[in-house]
Amino acid sequence: MTHETTAGAPTTLPWRPATTWQNWGHNQSVVPRGVARPTSEDALQDVLEAARGEGLTVKPVGSGHSFTGIAVAPGVQLDLTGLSGLRAVDTASAQVTLGAGTRLFEIPALLEPYGLAMPNLGDIDRQTISGAVSTGTHGTGAGFGGLATQLVQVRLLTADGRHLTVSAEENPQYWGAVQVGLGALGVLTEVTLQCVPQFVLHAVEAPAPFAQVLEEWDARCAEADHFEFYWFPGTTVASTKTNTRLPGDAPLSPVPRFSGWVDDELLANGLYRAICAVGTRARSVVPVANKVASRLMARREYTDLSYRVFATSRTVRFREMEFAVPREAVPSVVRELDAMIRAKDLRVSFPVEVRAAAADDLWLSTAHGRDTGYVAIHRYFREDYHRYFTAAQDIFRAHGGRPHWGKLHFLGADDFAELYPRFDDFVRARDELDPGRLFANPYLAHVLGA
Repeated sequence: MTHETTAGAPTTLPWRPATTWQNWGHNQSVVPRGVARPTSEDALQDVLEAARGEGLTVKPVGSGHSFTGIAVAPGVQLDLTGLSGLRAVDTASAQVTLGAGTRLFEIPALLEPYGLAMPNLGDIDRQTISGAVSTGTHGTGAGFGGLATQLVQVRLLTADGRHLTVSAEENPQYWGAVQVGLGALGVLTEVTLQCVPQFVLHAVEAPAPFAQVLEEWDARCAEADHFEFYWFPGTTVASTKTNTRLPGDAPLSPVPRFSGWVDDELLANGLYRAICAVGTRARSVVPVANKVASRLMARREYTDLSYRVFATSRTVRFREMEFAVPREAVPSVVRELDAMIRAKDLRVSFPVEVRAAAADDLWLSTAHGRDTGYVAIHRYFREDYHRYFTAAQDIFRAHGGRPHWGKLHFLGADDFAELYPRFDDFVRARDELDPGRLFANPYLAHVLGA
């Protein structure tokens, strides 16, 4: 792609023509003006400078696992794959620096030679580390914060081309903002994480009465290192998963390869995909299918390296809404969801997923200032989600819920100004770091204000 300089000589722009980009959930798409794949910070600076000259916005994109439009790039789409990998390791402090484009599933192999691991992970590991922290991605565990709480320092390229190191000690005025920065403050080029010694998880997956799990929610969260559960609407059984942390040299007893394939691929993905597809054509099938699915929930116990237990394979495409509510409110929220689904006869074929996290002080973290429970709802990607998600959002909001930044919601800047005590501080930081809105897109205009 070329443009004319003031002298009339053609100059090559640092991006290539683009085709249609689509996110994983197939509900967001755009044809960027160009796609840039910088392999150095200097090359990235050239992209920002050229974009400013052309009057275009710039937006990094990771793996497209956000269901909102947070990564939609109408201007220049940034692919940060070339800024990935392990940059530095401090074994004494267990801190590691990674290129921003490094994907979560790549990190364990990078850390293994040093005997290190990330303290916690979510159940999907396809995201880039920069995308995961910027959207507030989290795992589960009452004593553990989201992935952004593992940050100890970031390197940020700002709209005016400055390289800015931000931490609690350096440029601390921006530290609370950049940890969950939504991609609104600049382009993350490096992140430094606080890791822990490599550890093992003992996992117990077992069905339990739905009503009993809700009654025991607080106790299970308090007693377990990591607890979560899934529940298919219309059924009376929940699938629970309890993970206990063990030393890194604990004996391993992983899921046998064949039975793991049967549980995770044949049943959880293959058969379930077929059930969802049939359910879109014959709604009467859904309640029966949910009862069958609840009976097929995994009953297993195994011990493996942490990252192999945290992450699961998900190939059935869906759309998702997830709200963070005060942890003690989770049983009430889930009971109200159950009542709403029954009252509206919604025939929901995807389970409700419930997790927990510790409070933190990150300005736009969904767990800001309170111990948090996460309630996630899903729809198969070929089904309309609006009626279900709109009604669910009313329930979440009645309990002070905050939506995950990368998952569907129907809130705007005025709502977030009420939900986040440091929202105005974040907006001021954005005004200082990106006054010309080089990193804007329609989603950010909606949630942060124009």
